[in-house]
Amino acid sequence: MRLKVSQFFVALVIVGALMLGGCSTQQASSTTSQTSTTAETTTKTTTEATTVSNNTNESVPGMKDLPRLEGKATVVMTVNGSPITIEVDGTNAPITAGNFVDLVQKGVYDGLVFHRVVRDPQPFVVQGGDPQSKEGSNVPASRWGTGGYIDAVSKKERYIPLEIKPEGEASPLYSKTFEQARITKAPQLRHKQGAIAMARSQNPDSASSQFYFALADLGFLDGNYAVFGYVTDGFDVVNKIQQGDRITSAKVTQGGENLKVGQ
Repeated sequence: MRLKVSQFFVALVIVGALMLGGCSTQQASSTTSQTSTTAETTTKTTTEATTVSNNTNESVPGMKDLPRLEGKATVVMTVNGSPITIEVDGTNAPITAGNFVDLVQKGVYDGLVFHRVVRDPQPFVVQGGDPQSKEGSNVPASRWGTGGYIDAVSKKERYIPLEIKPEGEASPLYSKTFEQARITKAPQLRHKQGAIAMARSQNPDSASSQFYFALADLGFLDGNYAVFGYVTDGFDVVNKIQQGDRITSAKVTQGGENLKVGQ
């Protein structure tokens, strides 16, 4: 059943529960700013929106160096002693899926906290993936939700472009929301219950490591945030996650050979 919410409530929820995902201190958007509620239509970026075929990743600056998933993979995430099976879709979201699978293989998600859980007034999202929340970290809980993955070699935070494939198209759209690009088609990967997608700040190209599970059908997020897979088993485990629960482990169980790095 789809959620029925007003546009005002939708804007508040988006800003409050997703807009801090994967942002640095300079990129963090204020949840108290009145103008933040219209960020999706007013945010400007120097990166032009483009589509990129499955055979090239040169059209978006820096994208050639990002991991790419060519096909599908299965990730099993363990939370509170129970498994969550996720089918990661690199066919329709190769860069977003590749980034996630690469971080799973690096063990980045092991021990991280689900720092934001929104179920009231309606089921919304369970969000985690900030490396600052790792067990043993000295970063205070008040900062969880503002960090992303720091590459061990470059010592810089890895960002990935917003990547959403319109239904029926051969390639994804990059670096703009559907509204910004005036696309009226639905995305190939939609925010159905059990979807997994990337959190980000106002900048479309600011996603890093933070992700969220959709607790219900959230069609109003379609075309604004990048879905890259679905929970195929263990949604009951997702539905029981509480704020502060940790990811015990995340492992790639199938399709790891589909991950291509630096190509």
